[in-house]
Amino acid sequence: MTVEKILEKLVSFPVLGGESNISIINWIKEYIESFGIEVNLLPNEEGNKASLHCRIGPAEDGGVILSGHSDVVPVEGQDWTTDPFVLTDKGDGKLYGRGSCDMKGFLACCLAALPQMVKADLKKPIYFAFSYDEEIGCLAAPELARAINEHYRETPKYAIIGEPSLMEPIVGQKGIYILETYVNGSAGHSSRIKQEVSAIHESMRLILWLENKMNQLIADEQLDERFHPPHSTIHIGLVNGGIAPNVIADKAHFYWDLRTIPKDDIQSIVDEFDEYCRGREKELRKVFPDFTIKNVEHHPPVPHLDTKADDDVVDLIKRISGNSKLDTVSYAAEAGQFADEGFQSAICGPGSIEQAHRADEFIAKDQLAMGVKMLEKLIEELTSSSNFS
Repeated sequence: MTVEKILEKLVSFPVLGGESNISIINWIKEYIESFGIEVNLLPNEEGNKASLHCRIGPAEDGGVILSGHSDVVPVEGQDWTTDPFVLTDKGDGKLYGRGSCDMKGFLACCLAALPQMVKADLKKPIYFAFSYDEEIGCLAAPELARAINEHYRETPKYAIIGEPSLMEPIVGQKGIYILETYVNGSAGHSSRIKQEVSAIHESMRLILWLENKMNQLIADEQLDERFHPPHSTIHIGLVNGGIAPNVIADKAHFYWDLRTIPKDDIQSIVDEFDEYCRGREKELRKVFPDFTIKNVEHHPPVPHLDTKADDDVVDLIKRISGNSKLDTVSYAAEAGQFADEGFQSAICGPGSIEQAHRADEFIAKDQLAMGVKMLEKLIEELTSSSNFS
């Protein structure tokens, strides 16, 4: 099958983050198995989702993992001009469909290159590692990366995560942590604001603390100029609370996200905020004994990626992609999770992140062709023991 035909099939599976991906992962599994490759599934506890991994080539140390996710973001409320789950060619050199860019395009490149991988005299192996629920917090990647280390007797060396990067090597990503904060105060008439504890008023103090913390990091010159913006960010995206303007709110709730550069530690910032919350609890329980602030993890923290420019994986990706410019991104991806498992990791894949998550998402045909070409170059590298270590 051509890469476009494979992408057409992958786009037809409307698998959203958080939903069952068994339909698409089983199709991929059967496709890979048709080439005589043993495929391993990692199901979740409910059995309605699964990651996939397999090895093509010899059981030798030093192989390359090609990683991607099988889920996509919703289309509801977006103004699509085509059916988002039918790959559409308008004759303008682009292929439209949800996930065509993020990131079924890279999965299609991997599967299209599979026949050549199987036929090649690989000196080092190639692994596929396809996950689920990346779009709702990169939830499956830690288990998948760990399973690859544990399942195979040999040890892979590199991981290439094929997020859309216009085929440019990405060596850094920010870490991300999303939390929810619940504030429980006391209800009452608004004239009694000094006798009660407003959950909204207190939430605003907490939000101001978070903004001030971000500004303090900047003032302390906790900067990494490789990123844009070059500092860690703290953002409050959703606030709920109150029932009427003349009623003191007894409950309020806000979502916030923390995106950290590699030199900042996610947990230390969260711990500092939590310490401030405990101090506010102690103070305000003098007014209302049942006052509480509760911080709840929306999804586990996703670690940053901080691949060094002189790491071997960087030279490898430069050679096979044909691009020598290195870049970083501020969005979350699974690359940091593979790096935490000991694999030299970087992001490089077809398509532009500017097209991700929007109506009429597309991938340019020439980007798909370059994605396949990169994998063909990888095969050449892995069949030449003199070029690859």
